[in-house]
Amino acid sequence: MLTLCVRNVLFRSFPSQSSSDAVQLTVRPCSSSRAQEEDLHQTRTLLRLCVDRYFLSPGEANMELFRRGMSCRYGPLGTELRRNLLEQWWHSVSRTTAQVFGINTLSSSSGDTATGAPRKLNIVENEHIKQILEEKEVSKDLLIQKIQVLLQRSPTGRTSCLQGALEQFVPSLELVNRKLPFGLAETGLCFHPGEVTRASLVWFCSARASSQWLDHWTRQRLKWWRKFALSPSDFSSSDVPEEELEKAASRGVRIIYSFPWGRRRWRRCGTEETLSCCGHTEEIAPSCRSCRDGRKSVPHVISVTANVDRGALAFLSNSLQTLKKEDSRQRLQQRKVLKLHPVLAPVKVALDIGRGASVELRQVCEGLLKEFMEAKISTWPGYLETSAEADLFSPEYDEMGVLFTVVVNENTLESGLLQVRSRDTTVRETMHISEIKKFLSRYITAADNV
Repeated sequence: MLTLCVRNVLFRSFPSQSSSDAVQLTVRPCSSSRAQEEDLHQTRTLLRLCVDRYFLSPGEANMELFRRGMSCRYGPLGTELRRNLLEQWWHSVSRTTAQVFGINTLSSSSGDTATGAPRKLNIVENEHIKQILEEKEVSKDLLIQKIQVLLQRSPTGRTSCLQGALEQFVPSLELVNRKLPFGLAETGLCFHPGEVTRASLVWFCSARASSQWLDHWTRQRLKWWRKFALSPSDFSSSDVPEEELEKAASRGVRIIYSFPWGRRRWRRCGTEETLSCCGHTEEIAPSCRSCRDGRKSVPHVISVTANVDRGALAFLSNSLQTLKKEDSRQRLQQRKVLKLHPVLAPVKVALDIGRGASVELRQVCEGLLKEFMEAKISTWPGYLETSAEADLFSPEYDEMGVLFTVVVNENTLESGLLQVRSRDTTVRETMHISEIKKFLSRYITAADNV
């Protein structure tokens, strides 16, 4: 689904796209420096890999949506990567302190917006607009009147999760015995101006501690983004210029990723997360105040908002490596590897068959697949696709970001030994079949705790 924003109206349309659309990237002419050519090549390589390896659905329009950090049509691996990213984001804010609670508010509503609420966008099916515009012999005044009635009856889409958290402030006070600080976290769809999946933490604190809390969350969030990065230095933080601050915000910080196509253009295109000190919530929502001992207490707010779609793109870009190696005939080849962090990688292990009796080996693979699924280890059943050598599938698994390839062969039937290939080192080790599940679980757990 594509969303088109015209002034304050969102027109929804559902274009039909062929699944065979080629992946293309339209780039404006620029200087032919070597650095720019390398950036362009890296961008094209990344987008093509995302389609070829099931992270994104094909189509130039879909690629452009994803490149701009908007919700798009994900493939199976992209969906899993996005789910892992959301899960890790949620754990990062909820495990930091016990005083963070989850909420769920509507991404659109038919009611009137509250006084002081951020501007919302009306969502209108473009067929309804088309029907009005196609009416013949309708005066301009009547046309405007019909459009206004349609807008009044249409739902409004939120541009952020902040307002929902402010509305939940007073009802949530009892959870913390009416004491600050505490936070409300939420993930969901927003419209700004297209569809964007956001992760939001709204932190309520005292006025005198607001600046310190903003610094605290800035350190925590930058540390979190760098934790999963192959090149942590590509993530940085910077203050938001005063002229770009949101209304009622006194200070802001951005967590930025240096995209190849954003180093020289579009300063804000790499913003992964924004932190703002919004000051007195009374300025945003007059009802957001608590009463204790007959006195009114108005908290300050720290708003932390992440773009999940852009975050997924950042980690895909950061983890892609193009390495050169020689094959068995000493021919130089390029090896593309998606070195996603173990907890973000959509597929942890691929099961393949080597030499041996195919029927018996497939039965062994099916048993391992069941074990891995019970241990919640995502597995790619490569043994269903081939009876050839596993070497033929290593390049594909590397580009999918698969951590390990387990090869079951005739030795497995005789002695219980199988081969385990590492994505990051390409080293193959021999391991007993009874140890593989424990090895994978320990590896992923250790990576998560670093």
